[in-house]
Amino acid sequence: MSTTERPRILVVGGGYVGLYAARRILKKMRYAEATVTVVDPRSYMTYQPFLPEAAAGSISPRHVVVPLRRVLPKAEVLTGRVTTIDQDRKVASITPIVGEAYELPFDYLVVALGAVSRTFPIPGLAENGIGMKGVEEAIGLRNHVLEQLDKADSTADEDVRRKALTFVFVGGGFAGAETIGEVEDMARDAAKYYTNVKREDMRFVLVDAADKILPEVGPELGKWGLEHLQKRGIEVYLSTSMESCVGGHVVLKNGLEVDSNTLVWTAGVKPNPVLARYGLPLGPRGHVDTAATLQVQGTDYVWAAGDNAQVPDLAAGEGKWCPPNAQHALRQAKVLGDNVISGMRGFPQQTYKHANKGAVAGLGLHKGVAMVVIGKTKIKIKGRLAWYFHRGYHGMAVPTWNRKIRVLADWTLGMFLKREVVSLGAMENPREEFYEAARPVEAPAAKAAPADEKAKAS
Repeated sequence: MSTTERPRILVVGGGYVGLYAARRILKKMRYAEATVTVVDPRSYMTYQPFLPEAAAGSISPRHVVVPLRRVLPKAEVLTGRVTTIDQDRKVASITPIVGEAYELPFDYLVVALGAVSRTFPIPGLAENGIGMKGVEEAIGLRNHVLEQLDKADSTADEDVRRKALTFVFVGGGFAGAETIGEVEDMARDAAKYYTNVKREDMRFVLVDAADKILPEVGPELGKWGLEHLQKRGIEVYLSTSMESCVGGHVVLKNGLEVDSNTLVWTAGVKPNPVLARYGLPLGPRGHVDTAATLQVQGTDYVWAAGDNAQVPDLAAGEGKWCPPNAQHALRQAKVLGDNVISGMRGFPQQTYKHANKGAVAGLGLHKGVAMVVIGKTKIKIKGRLAWYFHRGYHGMAVPTWNRKIRVLADWTLGMFLKREVVSLGAMENPREEFYEAARPVEAPAAKAAPADEKAKAS
């Protein structure tokens, strides 16, 4: 018996997998065959590969996100969090952004929560670190970096200047290498407009616990990317980690100590911890354990994919798992959507199998690395051509033609117009100026009468 008048397909998460899976289900579903409900604390999906370019001002932040209600007009979109799931009753507990929590019954479940930043109990990290998982963080990082240039330009205090112009990035994977490459490029351009700040005054530091950066593109291109960043004056410290960053005083395990107002943390991701409250089988690292059909092990009504799932990589061989990237997430979402429809109708499930097509990374304007796989041949590209591959691939991969055209327009304008180097840090406290103008003015305290006047009065 259905939990509602018609079956409900509950999609937990509106990210890459959640958005594409819901679109696929709605496309393949017959009229009124089921209700598709998408729950996410944000009403939009973020295309994360574009966050470094958004932080550098190459793409408008609004064009990096896709509004769920606009793209899924036939779905029920709820802004909130799924905090727990009772698998026996097939009921999810929903906590909306306002109001009391409530229960929502479902018949079929899609788990697409994605991942969160992987952090460690490092003193000072929570207070000083800046992540790069959301568009809010990308905007905040851009404003913050430009504010540090403003601060350094307006003071003669060398200690203040040094701390403001030192930028530390932890994590040398795609997110870390691309972000430091884009931000350094932006800061280099911005320095041209300052009287007392030059690129030589800035210090960029990249730290990684591994012995290489950009492992996704292979050792040869990773080495080229490392040398390229070093030629741009970026200090790279490998096989080391950060021990503390209390008060902006960064201490590395190799003994290096620097003072910095800017600490960007991109040291990997982990599955969303809330998965532990969903009553599903989890792998050793906290991912939902799925079969090659993307069905959760031991169930016939739950599917999972993307960064929060442990999906067998049939193309790579037995015992291998699909890496957490957009290339797999997009294709898994389509197979998942088809399998949900098949599960509703009692048809067999299809397995997910996708051979790696390569990887691309941008390291700033006209700079990048790319490893393209054609058949069994790996083509390695670096420099400007790789940058074109990077933009071409992600320009086509970003969801909806609306966003593709807007991003292309941003890139086209960037070819003819100079990069904007304006900090809008006041956006973080937009009412502050109005509050100062509108709050009641306190009356000055009455002056005390002189001692001799008090004596005369007595």
